[in-house]
Amino acid sequence: MKAVNEWIEGAHQHGVSTAPDKVAESDPEPNKGFGASTPDTITEVEHFKEKYAPPPDPSEPNSDGNVTFSRRARPAVVQNCVSVTRAEADFAELSRQLSGLSEKSKTLERKASRGSTLSRGSRLKEKDIEKENTSVTESEEETWDLEQTLRGTKNEDIASGIKSKRIGVIWEGLTVRGIGGVRNIVKTFPEAFVSFFNVFETALHIFGDGKKGKQFDILKNFRGVAKPGEMVLILGRPGSGCTTFLKVIANQRFGYTSIDGEVLYGPYDSKTFAKYYRGEAVYNGEEDIHNATLTVGQTLGFALDVKTPGKRPGGMSKGEFKQKVVDLLLKMFNIEHTINTVIGNPFMRGVSGGERKRVSIAEMMVTSACMCAWDNTTRGLDASTALDFTKSLRIMTNIYKTTTFVSLYQASENIYKQFDKVMVIDAGRQVFLGPAKEARAYFEGLGFKEKPRQATPDYLTGCTDPFEREYASGRSEASAPHDPDSLAKAFQDSLFAGQLGEEMSAYRRQIEIEKEVYADFETAHQQGQQKHTMKSSVYAAPFYLQVWALMQRQFLIKWQDKFSLVVSWITTLVVAIILGTVWLNLPTTSSGAFTRGGVLFIALLFNAFQAFGELASTMIGRPIVNKHRAYTFHRPSALWIAQIIVDLAFAAVKIFVFSVMVYFMCHLVRDAGAFFTFYLVVICGYLGMTLFFRTVGCLCPDFDYAIKIAAIIITLFVLTSGYLISYQNEKKWLRWIFWINTLGLGFSDLMMNEFGRLNLTCSTGYLIPEGPGYTNIANQVCTLPGGSAGSTLISGTEYIRIAFDYDKTDLWRNFGIILLLIAAFLFLNTTLGETLNFGAGGRTVTYFAKEDSEKKELNKGLRQKRERRQLKQETQSSKLNITSRAVLTWENLCYDVPVPSGQLRLLKDVFGYVRPGQLTALMGASGAGKTTLLDVLAARKNVGTISGDVLVDGIAPGTAFQRCTSYAEQLDVHESTQTVREALRFSANLRQPYEVSQEEKYSYVEEVISLLEMEDIADAIIGDPDSGLAVEQRKRVTIGVELAAKPQLLLFLDEPTSGLDSQSAFNIVRFLRKLAAAGQCILCTIHQPNSALFENFDRLLLLQRGGETVYFGDIGKDAVVLLEYFRKNGAICPPDANPAEWMLDAIGAGQAPRIGPTDWGVIWRESPELVETKEVITCIKSERIGEVGSNRKVDEKEYATPLWHQIKIVNKRTHLSFWRSPNYGFTRLFNHVAVAILAGLTYLQLDDSRASLQERVFVIFQVTVLPALILAQVEPKYDLSRLIFYRESAAKAYKQLPFALSMILAEMPYSILSAVGFFLPLYYMPGFQSASTRAGYQFLIILITELFSVTLGQMISACTPSSFIAMLINPFAVIVFALFCGVTIPRPEIPKFWRAWLYQLDPFTRLIGGMVVTELHDRPVRCLPSELNSFIPPAGKTCGQYMEPFFASGGAGYLVNNATEMCQYCAYKVGDQFYEPFGFNFDHRWRDLGIFAAFIGSNLILLFLGSRYLNFNRR
Repeated sequence: MKAVNEWIEGAHQHGVSTAPDKVAESDPEPNKGFGASTPDTITEVEHFKEKYAPPPDPSEPNSDGNVTFSRRARPAVVQNCVSVTRAEADFAELSRQLSGLSEKSKTLERKASRGSTLSRGSRLKEKDIEKENTSVTESEEETWDLEQTLRGTKNEDIASGIKSKRIGVIWEGLTVRGIGGVRNIVKTFPEAFVSFFNVFETALHIFGDGKKGKQFDILKNFRGVAKPGEMVLILGRPGSGCTTFLKVIANQRFGYTSIDGEVLYGPYDSKTFAKYYRGEAVYNGEEDIHNATLTVGQTLGFALDVKTPGKRPGGMSKGEFKQKVVDLLLKMFNIEHTINTVIGNPFMRGVSGGERKRVSIAEMMVTSACMCAWDNTTRGLDASTALDFTKSLRIMTNIYKTTTFVSLYQASENIYKQFDKVMVIDAGRQVFLGPAKEARAYFEGLGFKEKPRQATPDYLTGCTDPFEREYASGRSEASAPHDPDSLAKAFQDSLFAGQLGEEMSAYRRQIEIEKEVYADFETAHQQGQQKHTMKSSVYAAPFYLQVWALMQRQFLIKWQDKFSLVVSWITTLVVAIILGTVWLNLPTTSSGAFTRGGVLFIALLFNAFQAFGELASTMIGRPIVNKHRAYTFHRPSALWIAQIIVDLAFAAVKIFVFSVMVYFMCHLVRDAGAFFTFYLVVICGYLGMTLFFRTVGCLCPDFDYAIKIAAIIITLFVLTSGYLISYQNEKKWLRWIFWINTLGLGFSDLMMNEFGRLNLTCSTGYLIPEGPGYTNIANQVCTLPGGSAGSTLISGTEYIRIAFDYDKTDLWRNFGIILLLIAAFLFLNTTLGETLNFGAGGRTVTYFAKEDSEKKELNKGLRQKRERRQLKQETQSSKLNITSRAVLTWENLCYDVPVPSGQLRLLKDVFGYVRPGQLTALMGASGAGKTTLLDVLAARKNVGTISGDVLVDGIAPGTAFQRCTSYAEQLDVHESTQTVREALRFSANLRQPYEVSQEEKYSYVEEVISLLEMEDIADAIIGDPDSGLAVEQRKRVTIGVELAAKPQLLLFLDEPTSGLDSQSAFNIVRFLRKLAAAGQCILCTIHQPNSALFENFDRLLLLQRGGETVYFGDIGKDAVVLLEYFRKNGAICPPDANPAEWMLDAIGAGQAPRIGPTDWGVIWRESPELVETKEVITCIKSERIGEVGSNRKVDEKEYATPLWHQIKIVNKRTHLSFWRSPNYGFTRLFNHVAVAILAGLTYLQLDDSRASLQERVFVIFQVTVLPALILAQVEPKYDLSRLIFYRESAAKAYKQLPFALSMILAEMPYSILSAVGFFLPLYYMPGFQSASTRAGYQFLIILITELFSVTLGQMISACTPSSFIAMLINPFAVIVFALFCGVTIPRPEIPKFWRAWLYQLDPFTRLIGGMVVTELHDRPVRCLPSELNSFIPPAGKTCGQYMEPFFASGGAGYLVNNATEMCQYCAYKVGDQFYEPFGFNFDHRWRDLGIFAAFIGSNLILLFLGSRYLNFNRR
């Protein structure tokens, strides 16, 4: 009878109908008079259950191994003419009918929410439908039953001969060690130099073996067993080791220094299990990691593509199986409506947080693993959904006999009841493992105080908390366990430890006996593998099918990311148009030779560096790769191969369009073979660089190392490509790079392909001598390399041979080398992807700021206060005095947001108020609009339409409203380099009134630190979510920052307890209670509150999906007022239920249908309680208007402090942030110095030859690389800082001017240092002019370039919504600047359209103009013998006589000798002759510097305007 009893209990509490086969059938004619209403039915059934329990029948064992009554043999117990079995059947029938009605109602609600709000008439109509009787035979309206579905599936498996997988886990002496346990001092900028020059340690760190701290025990001496079909709950405070235990038990061992002890999965040790059955033990982490642009259906579909078993039930096809499982999972988690919605991320709108969590759960279930570890998986789910999830796990564990471990921070009693065993961990020690039903009694037996009203999981965790545990009367720390070691010792000496030992021994014997179970397991594992999969493989799909599935997924990822796709195409087309118009119809003359090389180089370079984004995406995508590797979805190498194939498909189309435009607009050789060779080489250049960047991404542990390596190698590739300095002029020790350089080989192929089919004509300006009287070509020579005396034709082959040392017969040899490099990079990529495992585990380290004398004194005071609190000596703080009596009211509050189909209403006619001294809870299902309501009330919304009245003391809030309220938001956004104390002081400095002394503000901050129990982390660096404070610590900081502002009016908190353990949650709510008692107005959303938590609240505002109010009013002691409201409307709460959870079930927040026939929103709208609420609001308004009256402040300040004070405080914090970000400053300096040294080495000690003139210009051209180096770093930094600014400016802490100004000023020291580091090697290694007037000018202009690049990056960031979009603009900006500055195409050859405006507007025109003239002015030129042009003078004339008219008319160059037979001519005599044809003038250099500096001013103006008027924080 136990199964029926439990079912009735569940139906009573949750309204869950059950499968028909569970209903008693012995009485075919139920009593018509029984069960007239639901409450009566429940009462009578409960009464007879208790009074007449039938004897057990051994014929029917249940899933727990206990015995229940056989359905057919069950006697009908009758008392007073009423049959219990008849009552059960009747109740089940009624429950199913109500479920059907409820589902109809929910369907109507969903339809209504998609359109406009229902009218009153339509509401009445809906109500009528709910009252009509629905036939149970309407299968589409019946409640879907998970257990029945899964049992049916299991039976199909058995019928099809599919073996079951059952594996238990046994662990003995398990000890896990990691790095930590030391107080790490935060690194600052100078320390980056020290660590960098410590070469050995740097090398170790690159490969993840660097020293991070001393080794310590994370887990110590754990032992236990979990058998198939058992669910084990893991409890412990944050940081106690729950996550480590779950990872290690799921055989994810990476990131720990050592793991000792034995872990057996059935008969297999951990190494064997990892080698052959890795995917049979899986771990689901707290964070939801998905591809943001895929829909829910596509995410689960991909998982099934690689996990569909080879042998399927009923001969089902792969497609049918996939569809069936996806439908099952979506139904199981009530997310069918999201199948076509993208998952999204913080930067892309998608499904809600709770829905994303359910997708993570569903994805792991696809693995069909027999050992599952779930880490705090209910975080962010409401109580009802969390219980539904746990029940689903219970059903699956029972049916499929999986071994399930679950860690939960806030588990309710109902969730706790689903578990067989519980393990309690305290600071890495196992202090209990035994039956869940007996754990409470065990801890009470140890001497801990009984707390019958506290939920069991909270009680067990509380016993491990030194601040919260209480001892029974007569017991104390001296006579009871009081720390992790004594608790562990008590357990080892207990009866339960003995029972555990016996159970482990019995299970070991069972393993020896049950050979057939493990034979079935191995068979089942092989049955799960698809055709052609190797038997020894841990993967279900063969490698080629993994690649195919990944190709399909990769295509969807790229295709659905429409924004990136469109921007990428626009950039490509615009650049193609610019290139095509700049080099429009290149002439086949000597004047088109250099520019032809320029267009080929830019075409190759632009497409190759389109792949630079792969570096970031490879590193960002690591967590997904690590997760899928652990789930054995696919090999990492399959992903890299699939990615490159899909990338090639997308790139091929784009590059083809680009090639057609550029090739034919520029009038390159009109030959089909030449065009397709050009296209092929450009595509291979793109492929080679894509694979190169991915290889660097796989090799480097973090982005800073990747950027350093990429900067060096990219610079080397560009310098040795053959365009900036020809192969024969390179230093011999640099030439080898050419042979592994895709860019160099590609450029040589493009040049051979073009010039090998071309003959050039010598044009004016290249014939020497020329002018009046020089008409005989026999006495002239073309100065273009390859030109010969007496001919105007130059062979293209000869040109590239002499100028570049290229031989056109090498074209396909070089192409073959490119293909080899592509293959080598692909091999490296796949190999490194398989072997290196960065970011797949480990432990975060907390850093602290150095203690000075002030901090030492403050920390000492905090410790003393904590000791007094522990001894219960601390008195109530007198500083918690809130003087404001203001009341917030809201009436008819509606909120509509624009959607493609029109307007969607998220809040519907919400009424309520918050009074001083009252703590009001805001609750509801996930997606009910709780955060939306808080945002609206706190005046944080800037999208959509708000209607209704939000009033403070009866009038609309003034400009000071946001300053006078505090809003602790759900996301913990903080400046990551601050300490906790600094963050609180920053808030107090800017948000408390300016008149309050700093001493008083800082004293209050210490009070807040103490009240939030943050004494140990007061000087800890907050860090980011991946490395820094733990989730619960960050949550405390968020609340502390808002409290430090000392809000005068209101305190809003959005889920302050999510992600915390129950004790931390209780502490925070208890503190909120203190604040309320001191007179603070508080409105707080809350998820999964236990009874003890819930009773701290005075009032409740309960919302249901669609933003409708279900209840607003007092809660009452033991929730009596709230429960009475539900009772009188047809829903009775069981005495042992937690009202906070039950009410969510009652309104239909989870999978279970709501209780009662009528929508609870309708009930509220027609209730006397709503009428009373409206009357109270009216009364409050009139009272407060009367009280405040003439005392109301007229002059309301928007900000608490003056502008200069804001600038001072914000600037100080920003400078400190940069100082504590050593990688940011050092990476930038390193890149500058590295690029400058490489350029200096390439052009080391240039001589005075003719070629060196061009090379000096190319050295100067290296300065244009600075924006490319700087933008990639400055933009993400600005963007992250802006996210923090958005939060703080919403609270009116400071204006945008202090923010933007502080970002500029903080960059200055690093900009000056980087400019010096760049200038010294770049200027002095090639041997530039050392005169102080020249060198000083060059340094000044390089410094201006540095500042221009920084302000440009910040300006682009300020004008774009995210750094991702800013990054897409960068290549376009850098290419345009470099293209029109007069180097790649000289000014005279720029088409008139571009020359008239873009050449003049290009900042780098001034940079190049100023630097070139400063370097080349008055520099003598001495041609090398190979650079001399030889020609024969006319008969009877010496060379000097023949050339005299040429030189007299201003001709450049000089004669080497005054011979009569062969004249040797050098094209330039002095550097001025080289640059004058380009329109540069030495007299204009200071003018150019001034204009260039003015561009910094224009950047700053646009930056300030963008930061002031462009608000991308859409909410």
